[in-house]
Amino acid sequence: MSETRVSEVLVEDQQAVLDEVVKMFVDATPPVGAPIEDWRAGFENMAASFEIPADAVIEPVEADGVPGLKVSAPGAADDRVIIHFHSGGYVQGSSTSYRNFAYRLSAVTQAPVIVPDYRLAPENPFPAPVEDATTVYRWALAQWDASRIVISGDSAGGGLAMATLLALRDSGAPRPAAGVTISALLDLAGEGQSATTNAESDPLIDRAMVVDMGKVYIGDIDPHTEPYCSPLWGQHNDLPPLLLLASNSEVLRDDSVRFAESVRAAGGSAELSLPEGMVHIWTLFPKLEQAEASLKEIGDFVRSHLG
Repeated sequence: MSETRVSEVLVEDQQAVLDEVVKMFVDATPPVGAPIEDWRAGFENMAASFEIPADAVIEPVEADGVPGLKVSAPGAADDRVIIHFHSGGYVQGSSTSYRNFAYRLSAVTQAPVIVPDYRLAPENPFPAPVEDATTVYRWALAQWDASRIVISGDSAGGGLAMATLLALRDSGAPRPAAGVTISALLDLAGEGQSATTNAESDPLIDRAMVVDMGKVYIGDIDPHTEPYCSPLWGQHNDLPPLLLLASNSEVLRDDSVRFAESVRAAGGSAELSLPEGMVHIWTLFPKLEQAEASLKEIGDFVRSHLG
């Protein structure tokens, strides 16, 4: 099935929570030009405020040299797995900062969630994250059948998830059961129309940030010529069923819209969900009602493809 869903406008009480989330995000973001260590520390400190449920099972994993965490909620079945690539513009974020999110994702999908600590720029620029991501998938294939694996990611991690699918397809590897993205960064050229139309409604992301952070990751590479770092500009045939979520009011919305349209044009299945008024990667924030609703949507999608 290929469809697009747009949600209703926020109710007043939810707007107050959203305002609180935006403040958290802004407070965690250092000024332009600050050392990368400050960016990383700000994100980690923000995520540290998200409670880790007492019944979470969190285990370190080492996927052929790529470290990470495996997070399971009660009821997670070991015959399936989600590989989720964290956000952070390829320069920040970690499995530690994603423990709460991974727990909630595990709960709705009824699967353990592995969050790899792929290498980060600027110390490890492109293609290091893609190499790590494909390594994790091939490691997972030794333990789970491809039909029991789902690849997901949010923001840059969403871009990495789609880049991984392209790289796996091109190498002839068995494709996973499905793919999911949230607020995916799929175009490092920042050319989506929403970069202009949503410039006023997105309090966090703008085209300059997309392009400038992208350069930290890819240097002088032209995003139009390298789909493993900018997946929108690749060929989108022979991909697994996809669910792409993005806020209808965020700058990165049209990365997901254009990707879904291209997948459909290539004969594939891409569902598109566009909640109204959400902040970038809203699912990271457990206080948001829409985060719960979107995760339920992801859970329904994943379980329908894992059986």
